[in-house]
Amino acid sequence: MSWVRNFSIATALACASMALISPTAALADVVVASSGPSAGQFPVGKKLAASEQITLKAGDSVTVLGSGGTRIISGAGKHRVGARGTAKRSTFATLTRQRDAARVRTGAVRGDLAGGPITRSNIWYVDVSQPGTMCIANGSAVQLWRPATEGGPTYMVVNAASSDPMYLAFAEGSATTDWDLTRMPVEDGASFTITGPGGGQGGEPSTNVTFAVLDAQPDNPEDLAAALIEKGCTGQLELLSSALM
Repeated sequence: MSWVRNFSIATALACASMALISPTAALADVVVASSGPSAGQFPVGKKLAASEQITLKAGDSVTVLGSGGTRIISGAGKHRVGARGTAKRSTFATLTRQRDAARVRTGAVRGDLAGGPITRSNIWYVDVSQPGTMCIANGSAVQLWRPATEGGPTYMVVNAASSDPMYLAFAEGSATTDWDLTRMPVEDGASFTITGPGGGQGGEPSTNVTFAVLDAQPDNPEDLAAALIEKGCTGQLELLSSALM
């Protein structure tokens, strides 16, 4: 009968719509740090629904990152995972924006008004002072970053697979300089040694960086945090977490 067929179609469409808006389809907050007696239940990378409640013991601390920002949950008792408040979309967009040649070249912000430490203004900048794994988005430009803007130092970059170094100079007043991808391409798993003025002998120590190339740039904090955790890009994860705090 036609009304039975129509009812079945309408029911199917309604179920499909409910599936699309189901809370289980929503992005989940990601655990970026945990400590205390219950730390084993909340390993880094674990995903928790924003509506979920977790039970903690005295001394527990769980840091989660989501569209509402970074939140530290602590104290004995039950706690709702999702943070209430304004989503930090603009902060996330600024921190993860891919820069072009016309970008503002200062590339740094101070930690406080009293002249605190300078931090990266963009998560994709390669910090000359931070060794470890560095994630970049596939096909993106690469910029070297220094935690200062005074002077115009030159850094030497050496690839483990090549004896021909690349020299990158910073302009006075700028914290960033372009990595020459035509001279020294960046591939997944490629390792480089970055050496500043003094050649590592009594000057700035050399920094070893290994690149991890993401297939695509995640467009939300949850997916980016998960990607950084998977690739072992801990420095960028810490920057993301603190910026969205």
